[in-house]
Amino acid sequence: MEETNYPNRVAKTSPSPVLDEKTSGKGPSSLETPSPNSSQKQTDDYLYTTPNRKEKTFLEKLSLIHRRSLDQPNRLFVMAWEPLILLTFPVVAWCGFIYGIGLIWFNVLNDSTSLILTETYNFTPAQVGLTYISPILGVLVGHIYCGPVGDRFALWLARRRNGYLEAEFRLWLFLPCLLLTPGGLILYGVGSAHAIHWIGPVIATGVIAATAFVALQLAVAYCVDTYYALSSEAIVTVILVRNSMSFAVGYGITPWIQNMGLQNAFIVAAFAGLVTTATFLVYTTWGKRMRRASADRYAALVAKAKRDAILNY
Repeated sequence: MEETNYPNRVAKTSPSPVLDEKTSGKGPSSLETPSPNSSQKQTDDYLYTTPNRKEKTFLEKLSLIHRRSLDQPNRLFVMAWEPLILLTFPVVAWCGFIYGIGLIWFNVLNDSTSLILTETYNFTPAQVGLTYISPILGVLVGHIYCGPVGDRFALWLARRRNGYLEAEFRLWLFLPCLLLTPGGLILYGVGSAHAIHWIGPVIATGVIAATAFVALQLAVAYCVDTYYALSSEAIVTVILVRNSMSFAVGYGITPWIQNMGLQNAFIVAAFAGLVTTATFLVYTTWGKRMRRASADRYAALVAKAKRDAILNY
């Protein structure tokens, strides 16, 4: 059911207080045992009441102001501020960073493909467009690798750890990227500088596209697995970091290649790709400690979201 189709109102009443043995004077055996669905029903009744189930008209859906919502507190500032708070969580900040790094290397290729293929290989615009079949295939391979293969790999590690599945298990899927990311950049840049056969740079674009997809997929999965209850706000933070990095590098790609030359620029890019990809080893080693260190702050944010009735699950 689409959320905007029906009017929802936050209830005015507060949830029933929880009695403990000290304040109530009764032991656990004297308390009533709730029905299986009573807890969920109480939560639903507290968060939302829908006295009028009449569907909104088309014009009501387009309205900027809803009279039924005027009596509710304005949480726009809170929702805008929380992603910035999550930026102080090391896991969230790194997920945005590694997402942005993956996107940066593909942007480097994307911004230089037309220049290299037309000047070095005399490709027509139509031929340059056809070379993007390679990144499409690369993304497909990355999807299979992070999806079915990644799930089975994480479960295999969990079985080896007595059935405990940790968020950091998926990060080991970055291992092939330690070779593929710098290798793809060198094949593309250095190979084009020496005018190797055109199939080399085209294959390299597919390899970089695959590693970029792996980076963004694992970053999002790790972030959501770590802070599931605040996943929406955490993903907003990841996107803020990613977009800032992608926006900034877009202005420097062409001057970088022109000033350093194609070969030197992509050698530097290859080593930068190797170092930035290797940062996943920090989180496979100390990521669990970082999550534990942020547990209290995370619990406080979750409790606040529950009070404000804006929790994501």
